[in-house]
Amino acid sequence: MSDIIRRDPRAEWIARNRLHPLHAAMQPQQASWMGPNGVIRKNVHGIGFIGPNGIKRIDRSGAQQGGSVKRSASVEVQLPLHQIADPAFYIAVVPDMVGGRLSSHDRDLLGLAHSLSGKDGAVLAVVFGEHKESAFETAGVDRLLVLEGSEFSGYSPEQRVQGLRAVDNQFDPRHWLLPDSRSGGGELGRRFAASIGERPATRVWQVKDDRATGRAGAGREDVLRPVSRLILAAAECAEPVSETRHEALPIELSTTIARSIARIEDLGAVAVDPALIPMAEAEFIFSGGNGVRDWDLFHRTAAALGATEGASRVAVDDGYMTRDRQVGASGTWVTARVYVAVGISGAIQHLQGIGACDKVVAINLDPTCDMIKRADLSVIGESAEVLKALIEAVEAYRNEAKRDAA
Repeated sequence: MSDIIRRDPRAEWIARNRLHPLHAAMQPQQASWMGPNGVIRKNVHGIGFIGPNGIKRIDRSGAQQGGSVKRSASVEVQLPLHQIADPAFYIAVVPDMVGGRLSSHDRDLLGLAHSLSGKDGAVLAVVFGEHKESAFETAGVDRLLVLEGSEFSGYSPEQRVQGLRAVDNQFDPRHWLLPDSRSGGGELGRRFAASIGERPATRVWQVKDDRATGRAGAGREDVLRPVSRLILAAAECAEPVSETRHEALPIELSTTIARSIARIEDLGAVAVDPALIPMAEAEFIFSGGNGVRDWDLFHRTAAALGATEGASRVAVDDGYMTRDRQVGASGTWVTARVYVAVGISGAIQHLQGIGACDKVVAINLDPTCDMIKRADLSVIGESAEVLKALIEAVEAYRNEAKRDAA
């Protein structure tokens, strides 16, 4: 092995790019220096490391002081494993799982459950039907119970209540946590509370010192009450789990779920015009910026994808889109699962507005723009050509699906 110290162009690029997740870790920091009076001073800001959630943690061992650890962009953080071999009790969580994945609201709920479980309890996540989630371990799930069956598909609150009652009879959780949302958790939680005869604490945004604080009076007042067994929590009720990974051991019910005569018939989802969906609630946003030259093609592509249209501030100021479609800190903060940015360079205000989006796709000619750096998937090319190819791919896929159905 040669002793010659060679440059790392990628590390230098990350050190210059303030938007890169590893930018802070690449900044050299002086560990100690001699003051004007001859006293050695220590840099308290240089002690520690940046955790996976962007929070700085103090390293008391001193191993990371003085540059003894080589900083590299390819270093993977191995989170400590949190294990509960024999739980003293359970904290049951029923996430919404919109689209088959954990939402930010679900992760906040799991963070609250983790704080209630303490050292002896375990977080039990109850999921209905098939799911696409692969990050239960890092979300704070100790035990995972998947209730499968066609009776749980679609809108089936009565059968789901029966499933939760079976879980309640077998595991007897100390607390039940459901999201107080319009995605199903709010209704299911109230139905389940009436079924087991519990009075739930609703719209809870904080649990502290065995007291739950919930919103009341159209959100203008807070109600403080003892922590009940059934909690319907609002978004941002707690910090999501980020510094530990959990086992997420699969478990099963030992009893049969009682079947009831369905009094509700699910007629399927109702088609909704994407243009009528508020930006803050849209799950799929197709956003255009200054790089879009053919706006008619942009609108046709959004219609073919069934996406809600958005725009950057430049496109709104130029009159191509209305002000209510502006995305960013000076417009609307969005939480879409998929955000497609067409011809948007990525001003800091725009990047702030899409900070909570799950997956970001960027279509741009400039491979060095900030939006490309933020994106999970980038397409470098002329937007018109990419959009035409995208429309053709969507139409081909739908025609093939129709032939298979016939």
